[in-house]
Amino acid sequence: MRKLLRSSLKTASVDASGWHDAGGGGGSPGGEHISWLTIPNQEQSVLEDVQHIRNHPLVPGNIPIYGYIYDVKSGKLVEVPAATAAGRAR
Repeated sequence: MRKLLRSSLKTASVDASGWHDAGGGGGSPGGEHISWLTIPNQEQSVLEDVQHIRNHPLVPGNIPIYGYIYDVKSGKLVEVPAATAAGRAR
């Protein structure tokens, strides 16, 4: 995917065997810096992030930390209750 974006953005095609560069296009080196990893369990990931922040020595315990997931389809923030509980002020 990185190679494809670098060489051609306008002339890409996809079929059953994957992405292909049809050639002759502008391309962008920005594709080299995109992390294409997915997060299989977003709630767990948010919880771990909040726990990491909560336990950092430079974060005062009296500051609450919340965890949300942005739903790109609805444009809404969805609270992760376990993350909010883990990030509550002490």
